[in-house]
Amino acid sequence: MSTTPPKNLFERFLHSQSSSSIVLILATLTAVIWANSPWSEIYQKLSHLDIGTYFNGKQYHLSLDHWVKDGLMAIFFFVVGLEIKREILIGELSSIQKAALPVMAALGGAIVPALLYFVFNPSGPAASGWGISMATDIAFALGLLALFGKRVPIGLKVFLTALAIVDDLIAVLVIALFYTDQINVPALIVGAFLLTFLSLVIRNQIRRPVCTFLLIFGVWLCVFLSGIHATIAGVLLAMVVPVRATIEPKKFFNILHQHKTWLKDSKITRQSMVADKKQRQAIEEIYLAAESMIPAGIHLEEHLHPIQAFLILPLFALFAAGVVIDSNTLAGFPSSVSIGIMAGLLVGKQVGIFLFSLLIVKSGITELPPGVTWGQVWGVSLLGGIGFTMSIFIDELAFTDTAMIEEAKIAIFIASILAGIFGYLVLQLTLPKK
Repeated sequence: MSTTPPKNLFERFLHSQSSSSIVLILATLTAVIWANSPWSEIYQKLSHLDIGTYFNGKQYHLSLDHWVKDGLMAIFFFVVGLEIKREILIGELSSIQKAALPVMAALGGAIVPALLYFVFNPSGPAASGWGISMATDIAFALGLLALFGKRVPIGLKVFLTALAIVDDLIAVLVIALFYTDQINVPALIVGAFLLTFLSLVIRNQIRRPVCTFLLIFGVWLCVFLSGIHATIAGVLLAMVVPVRATIEPKKFFNILHQHKTWLKDSKITRQSMVADKKQRQAIEEIYLAAESMIPAGIHLEEHLHPIQAFLILPLFALFAAGVVIDSNTLAGFPSSVSIGIMAGLLVGKQVGIFLFSLLIVKSGITELPPGVTWGQVWGVSLLGGIGFTMSIFIDELAFTDTAMIEEAKIAIFIASILAGIFGYLVLQLTLPKK
């Protein structure tokens, strides 16, 4: 019999993110090769394949790549929202001392790259791309860190994870506040009403799957129609899902104790529980009490991670990373847009994360995690420059010009690869040899 203890939630999360980075790389390479192959026309047709329905004489449809970016990516942001809520309530962001270091590091990693981008693009259409270099791709960053195995102090893994989660929160706020052109207030009001009603349904443990699904879809649709990017609905929905047990342990044990003895004395069998309604009710009460002891947020986060890591993000990469690399795309490369993005990810990220971490530690508010050195923080700061998924996502919101979008993607690819290489080399030198 195996004596290996089961992995805890953090270890499972880390494993999922690191292994999924391989799938993400394969999806990205597939997109780039396919978009530049003799079958590129099939790729373009598939991306722009219309999927929708007719209702009341009107057509409602989106292209396949938009269904992925506006629909499936809402699930990705839902998981991000659950991670943020969990960390704030019971995790590494649950106290000022715990949160100070990753929050300040993430702020530095957002502010400095944005300012650097503005240095190269102070005005005009290009100026709207300031948010592209603010994001960190947690899958790739943790994937590279995982290559060092047990050489990595657990404090460094926790620091990078918490930093990336705060980074995601900043990215969500940036998308909601700055990359929304026009707000449809009535749709937003209806969405807020549906979200409030959904919160009451969840809080009162009303188990009606069809009703819950309709409310979830209604919130997503209202956010989509409001003008705010539809993926923000995922984060809003996550905020109403509990990440702690909805029943006190004492009450759970009382229910368990109350029915256990009676069920045993009633000589329950698989046949008797079918005919005996009282036995079935007792079993159902135990089942519902046990279900209430499992936090819905943790349960959903655990089960949705493989879906978003191995299906949603690779599909997003497949439809978003298909850059056509030809003389037209490379004609103006590098321009101020690509230089601003690369400077932000390669220089801004490492300077911002490292400098703000140094300042908050020197202030005495917090300290470095046990076993973590400043050299290792520098290495992690470089890994923060791996933007990729979130950077590409913001790129497609920031620009309307196709050439600018494509050039920005090339800059993201180059900067992310270099940030990964430099981060790996620094960590190779600064982590313990054994």
